[in-house]
Amino acid sequence: MDKTFADVVDKVRQLSTEEREELIDVLKHSIIEERRHEILKNCEEGMQEYSRGNLKAYTDVDELMKTLDD
Repeated sequence: MDKTFADVVDKVRQLSTEEREELIDVLKHSIIEERRHEILKNCEEGMQEYSRGNLKAYTDVDELMKTLDD
């Protein structure tokens, strides 16, 4: 049974105020967790690239800015 976004919105509107507030909290926490996992994945990939020598660390901002102009 396929539900469209509009169907879901209609169902949510039928919920009580408390249920909708709880749903908001659940969705916010879910999005936060997804972002945390995405950040962790990006960090791990970056660390792997760095350990392979594909990334360079900069301590001088001017040097970093020069590489961005290339």
